[in-house]
Amino acid sequence: MKKILLALAMFTAACFFAGCNEEQKSSAHPDKVTVMIYSEYIDPEMLTDFQMKTGYKLQLELYEAQEEMIGKLQASGTSQYDVIIASDVVIQQMIHLGLIQPIDTSKVPNRVNIADQFKNASYDPTNSYSIPYLWGTTGILYRDADVDPMKVSYSMLFDAKQTKGKFSLLEESRSMLSMALQAKGYDANSTDQKQINEAVEYILQAKKDPHFLGFDGSVGGKDKVLSKMDWAAIVFNGEAMAAIEEDSTLQFAIPTEGSFMWVDAMLLSSKAPNKEGAYAFMNYILDAKIGAQLAKFINYATPNKASLEVIDEEFKSNRVINPSKEEIDRMVFLKDPGDAARIFDEAWTIVKTR
Repeated sequence: MKKILLALAMFTAACFFAGCNEEQKSSAHPDKVTVMIYSEYIDPEMLTDFQMKTGYKLQLELYEAQEEMIGKLQASGTSQYDVIIASDVVIQQMIHLGLIQPIDTSKVPNRVNIADQFKNASYDPTNSYSIPYLWGTTGILYRDADVDPMKVSYSMLFDAKQTKGKFSLLEESRSMLSMALQAKGYDANSTDQKQINEAVEYILQAKKDPHFLGFDGSVGGKDKVLSKMDWAAIVFNGEAMAAIEEDSTLQFAIPTEGSFMWVDAMLLSSKAPNKEGAYAFMNYILDAKIGAQLAKFINYATPNKASLEVIDEEFKSNRVINPSKEEIDRMVFLKDPGDAARIFDEAWTIVKTR
């Protein structure tokens, strides 16, 4: 708790000194870098450190779910943001919508620190649009020290006979539908209408359970489990680790039916008012020591091979942050659904309205 209060105090101070509420002084000579980012997804110390090292004030615009982020960009335009941090699964969609532009990689020399497994990814095969920020997994955070994390099934939430307490599902359409597909024994990337319909019915079944408390962002789900409002919630592993650090009786599981890994990447807004500042931020994050600091503060794995050389072994061996081979073997990366995105959108509308 002290760590959280200290972080909040630092964040408030950092926002003040970074001019979180200041207007840009000049479009010709911008003095700030505006980053759209998940909440609680950067070490507050980095706001002031970045300004000291680059001269740019760092302004954060927060969001909780991918759908919210894309909606904001479409509604208000992309000229208000320089860098957008988004999950791999929506990057192709953002390219098609004209929300991001190619990155001049010559302006990001620390790009050499990116580990090979995060290059030429399916969501950006030419490495033109994205630079990895952090990577992680999605699973179930729950309050039961007697349940082996390696034996947890989705039925813990979706089967009313096995649910031991109140629970929340994740407020992200593609993530939640893909988990339901896996729970039914299907490919997480399936675009088969019949299989997606079954996934919808599976979630609707869970909604009927009196233990169901609703859909939450990962931070909200984590907070509910910590406060004992929830017995379990679907969250990202970084939030799970933060919760476990506060309450060691909590557990985090990658369900036996599978889950998925994801990469959150830094993207250049299509109408970024401060491209040079955006590149400065990307290069800053890819510094070996800064990348290690970010990973340890946020509790996510780093795609920065140089950072791995300075991170301690205890962090690297933590299975919540760095899953075991057995867990990795039952996870996949979500793929851009292409034209089938419409099917997922329609399915999620049914999930939320029934």
